[in-house]
Amino acid sequence: MENKQTSVAVIGGGPGGYVAAIRAAQLGKKVLLVEKSFLGGTCLNIGCIPSKALMSAAGLVAKMQQAAKMGITVSGVSVDMKKTQEWKSGVVQKLTSGVGQLCKGNGVEVLMGEAHFTGPRTLQVKAKSGEVEVQAENIILATGSVPTQIPGFPTDEQRVLSSTGALALTEIPKRLIVIGGGYIGLELGMLYAKLGSAVTVVEMMDQLLPGFEPELVRTIAAKVRKLGMSVYLKSKAANLEVLSNGVRLQVETQGKQESLEADYLLVTVGRRPNTAGLDLDKAGVRCNEAGFIPVDKRLKTAVEGIYAIGDVVGNPMLAHKASKEGEVVAEVIAGKAVELDYQAIPAVVFTDPEIATVGLSEAQAASAGYEVLTGKFPLAASGRALTMGETDGYIKVVADKKSHALLGASIIGAEASELIAEATLAIEMGAVVEDIGMTIHAHPSLAESFMEAAKATIGEAIHVLQK
Repeated sequence: MENKQTSVAVIGGGPGGYVAAIRAAQLGKKVLLVEKSFLGGTCLNIGCIPSKALMSAAGLVAKMQQAAKMGITVSGVSVDMKKTQEWKSGVVQKLTSGVGQLCKGNGVEVLMGEAHFTGPRTLQVKAKSGEVEVQAENIILATGSVPTQIPGFPTDEQRVLSSTGALALTEIPKRLIVIGGGYIGLELGMLYAKLGSAVTVVEMMDQLLPGFEPELVRTIAAKVRKLGMSVYLKSKAANLEVLSNGVRLQVETQGKQESLEADYLLVTVGRRPNTAGLDLDKAGVRCNEAGFIPVDKRLKTAVEGIYAIGDVVGNPMLAHKASKEGEVVAEVIAGKAVELDYQAIPAVVFTDPEIATVGLSEAQAASAGYEVLTGKFPLAASGRALTMGETDGYIKVVADKKSHALLGASIIGAEASELIAEATLAIEMGAVVEDIGMTIHAHPSLAESFMEAAKATIGEAIHVLQK
């Protein structure tokens, strides 16, 4: 058996793991990165990046179909899904190879294989070349998460799909059923609806996107209807039958049962921490009742020398959160006086229109004891949004009435994923709404709408009528 000794061993090469490995190497540590499948993890290979690539393609199709209102006639639009998948795979390959080059350039040794603990400081890795024993002074767990399975609805990636299978289809389904109206279900459901699929969403709760402000959800629900998607709320998937050329799903809804048929069933009911097969008990690491690994603000587990980051430590399960934790944990191991100390983490849902939130919602701020000021600016009043033909949505700012400090922001509309960065920075820096209002924003731009929403909290917005 081959033996390796290292200062830092990182298990998992996703957006948390590879960032931690590179940062630790930059700080002078000898680093071994162990990845069982592909560098870049779920996000880069079968999650964030491929989904956004396909959403961009679907969005382009939808824009061409709607171009007539701008006086542009487009005819004969067709989609070759096999070529679209080839393009998507090219995007992924470019990024994964980039991660490999970054690791190599920073002196990180990459070992492809599956690792498990044999003790608090030792790992055994099943690599293609054979078994490798690793002794490490410090070990970082960055193994991410996997889709949650529903009993009775096993995903085979043939007719019953997880998000992974849905992102690999080489045909556009004529009919698609989605179990789960959360962000993954709606992102993928809207994607295929734009490509021409008849999409049905089955959600147990009383609204789409459970947990989001109803005000935000109403805009999305309207677009869902516009795309011709069918939605079953307060409904439960009761029984599944896999047919030779599709699926049949029994749904309990409004006190009755309905039978739905489709070419494919997509199951999107959340994700769970991926710790199976690590033999954590041999290292003395324990998970909590939800399956997450408890850590402190320096990402330390209860076992000295073992750290954990990303999805395995708890919500929010976001790639950018994992990356920040990766940087912090590397600096902790290098002896720097650092800990997690962020004011806010942005979250984005890549539906159409996009949703982005950061900080406290109006209800959360009120529950926390703040006397709340709110300002809202509709994108229908934005010159830039009108020129883009993207007027659905708004920007809402939440501030503290006493100090005028920005507490949170909600954005629904075009480029929300980009616009949320200014709100995040403002919260992180402790900005007050006057800071945003006094900052000159380029015209015409969507970013002006954030300035207007901030000024609206104190009655100073110019381009929207206020009471």
